[in-house]
Amino acid sequence: MSEPEQALATIARGADEIIKREDLAERLKSGRPLRIKAGFDPTAPDLHIGHTVLLNKMRQFQDLGHQVIFLIGDFTGMIGDPTGKNVTRKPLTREDVLANAETYAEQVYKVLDREKTELRFNSEWFGAMSAADMIRLAAQHTVARMLERDDFTKRYAAQQPIAIHEFLYPLVQGYDSVALKADVELGGTDQKFNLLMGRALQEHHGQPPQIVLTMPLLEGLDGVNKMSKSLGNYIGINEPAIDIVTKTMKIGDELMWRWFELLSFDVSLDELARMKRDVGSGALNPRDAKLRLARELAARFHDAAAAELAIAGWHAVVRGEGDTSLLPQADIAVPAEGLRLAALLTAAGLASSNSEANRKLKERAVRIDAEVVEDAQRIFHVGFEGVLQVGKRNFARVRLIAA
Repeated sequence: MSEPEQALATIARGADEIIKREDLAERLKSGRPLRIKAGFDPTAPDLHIGHTVLLNKMRQFQDLGHQVIFLIGDFTGMIGDPTGKNVTRKPLTREDVLANAETYAEQVYKVLDREKTELRFNSEWFGAMSAADMIRLAAQHTVARMLERDDFTKRYAAQQPIAIHEFLYPLVQGYDSVALKADVELGGTDQKFNLLMGRALQEHHGQPPQIVLTMPLLEGLDGVNKMSKSLGNYIGINEPAIDIVTKTMKIGDELMWRWFELLSFDVSLDELARMKRDVGSGALNPRDAKLRLARELAARFHDAAAAELAIAGWHAVVRGEGDTSLLPQADIAVPAEGLRLAALLTAAGLASSNSEANRKLKERAVRIDAEVVEDAQRIFHVGFEGVLQVGKRNFARVRLIAA
């Protein structure tokens, strides 16, 4: 396989669609560094590993010698992307956008090479645009074409309101590609309409149209829904290493393979195929494969030492192998009269409610320092320290302090 072919294979790993693949192949053969753009609206202050699917692909381009542009949509963030929404999204204030953007910039360098990343804000060009400029931009597309977008079509058919400013979002995102002279733009599958808009506007402005590369939306811990903080099925990249490990170990075996494909740098597709065969034949325990993924993710967002401590802590609790003092300790404030066990499990995040905690107690699914407990009336006071466990994989090392 030639060098451009190898590069194309790396880039295509996990991709949902490349438009147009033959154009990308030609530009890779040219030998010049391509300008790779991905835009992120700072709608929330923290990133989760679902966001890193795009960041990982950007890092692969960097490693291949191309110029990556991490575009923070501080202007578009104040519009609010309607993609996938059945209602008008509330625009952010300028203060919210800038605060979130600063947090984003700090987090992305856990994946991207800081020295090889061009960080841009689209207010650079839109802040200088006049009303006349924006009208000219809006004249480059029709309402009929906008209504071809799936979410707009559904809302229009359901007689749900569509604000005029929402039509501006795809145009504004598309114009970003003109301003940056992008060769390639990355986005989720739900961004395809906006990414194609960039191609159209570049052609209108006499530029070669960018290649569009869409990546799948990563399923969250439940294996069903897109990873989302609102659904609680996410792993934040700023979470402690032990949380990254324990949450990764909870995912289903089938989802594990998809996470390997989209999130791993260490496991090639050939090795991934061998691992699947070994699991199928019984030569490899899926738990051990999952531990490898958990270790890689924890090391990426922390470091190798923190990842090993987290793995050791997981072994200590789940497999009874090792010292549970390796687990990070969480302080929980309790009143002077103390907390009943169900309330303590809820406060530790091991049960969603006291009723669920009581149900787990009846099922003999609760352990304290590896011992099964069933007494729902037991009260815990300031000074208690121990490892609480619900089921096989939900645990926390806690210390009770005065409220």
